[in-house]
Amino acid sequence: MTDASATAARRPGEQALTALGLGARALDPADASPHAFPGGGRWRTEIPSCEGPEALAVVLDEAARLDVPIHRISQGSGVWMLTDAEITEMAGASAARGIELCLFTGPRGTWDTGGSVRSDSRGAGLRARGHDAVAGCVEDAVRATELGVRCLLVADEGVLWTLHRARTTGLIPADTTLKVSALIGPVNPASYAVFERLGADSVNVPSDLTLDHLTEIRRVSGAPMDMYIEAPDDLGGYVRMYEVAELIRRGAPLYLKFGLSKAPGIYPYGHHLRELTLATARERVRRGRLALDLLARHGAAGDMAPLGSRLPGPLHRFPTGA
Repeated sequence: MTDASATAARRPGEQALTALGLGARALDPADASPHAFPGGGRWRTEIPSCEGPEALAVVLDEAARLDVPIHRISQGSGVWMLTDAEITEMAGASAARGIELCLFTGPRGTWDTGGSVRSDSRGAGLRARGHDAVAGCVEDAVRATELGVRCLLVADEGVLWTLHRARTTGLIPADTTLKVSALIGPVNPASYAVFERLGADSVNVPSDLTLDHLTEIRRVSGAPMDMYIEAPDDLGGYVRMYEVAELIRRGAPLYLKFGLSKAPGIYPYGHHLRELTLATARERVRRGRLALDLLARHGAAGDMAPLGSRLPGPLHRFPTGA
């Protein structure tokens, strides 16, 4: 059932434009998503591109300073770019604060020897090329979960299905959540539903989807959605802060993902990128504060899911039997 506040939020400039005779048409209640996170709440937050323990510490300190609630922190370079000690430290620091830590599985097509991803067509993208790449992703998943990580980021449909089967058979913990990368994110309701059935617990859609696209997806799937409120330049650089309340109304349950445009890439991370990585980590939290302030001004900040919540609720899956 849709929370009443999801349809009552004020739109940007509403009073002033109405006074000038330029008021917008009334919102259609049928556009509102009927879905929510288990336990209540229509939105959660995510800070991406947190590439190691030092960056994580910066994010946690800045979030405390600016009073930015965080449900999930994600990393983009990959499990294989972190030592066991670094993973353990990140998992412990996140768990202590009730934050879900999500690490990327690899290898991925953009970093291996395949040439198609560097062609004009960008063929194959980040997908896992061949059996050995799938095996590497599975090894990353097993290693990360043994060290306490309970969320894995994937960029390949086959890896997603394999890891979903792995958790149903106990090869990785059953409460491990699987997150689909924006780099293979679905752009229509049919493909979104397929990702849900392959095992996705949250799906990062591209940030250029329209509000109507979100409504179309929500009519076929209640799987949590991730969306960059501000996207990195290699994902379009879109800044959609003034749409946050309506993105939630249309797309709930929704992770508000605070990326950063006009910033150099940092994947794969190493110490040579330390100063840039720490500075951009700090600014992503600040961008989160700006978006949350907008939500508050528009009267739509009251539907946040409880901090510490991470599971997606019941979802539709393909049968995993042979």
